Amino acid sequence: MLDSINKHILKCLQKNARQSNAAIGRQVGISSPAVAERIKKMEDAGIIQAYQTTISPFEVGYQLKAIITLRAFMGMLKPFLEKVKTYDEVINCYRITGNENIVMEVVLKNQKHLESFIDQLIVYGESKTQIVLSQVVKNNEVKPVK
Repeated sequence: MLDSINKHILKCLQKNARQSNAAIGRQVGISSPAVAERIKKMEDAGIIQAYQTTISPFEVGYQLKAIITLRAFMGMLKPFLEKVKTYDEVINCYRITGNENIVMEVVLKNQKHLESFIDQLIVYGESKTQIVLSQVVKNNEVKPVK
């Protein structure tokens, strides 16, 4: 499924998913309909999972971005896994191995909002918060395994 042409198409899409099939075809060396067919097959196979718009949280009013880890109390992990889906502040959440069970990327209006959000987490477990200062790598391309 992932021949060199499909890998090149994926690279093009990850750089700019809004470019036309014709533009991708010129870069890859195949026709626009062939690009469309290959993209459709990769979507159907689950290789391409979504197309999305990334919004700057700071440009829409948030002042803080934080990484919060949670070590769930006994019996509280499953309830938290359901509750976390309802928090508007959480933009990414992962269940992880190690001392903590959860790592979340959150956006917050200000320090008071952060305090309030942490207060909501207390019933589920012990949290640790790190404020993000800057993003060093952003949406790095996923390269197919060779």
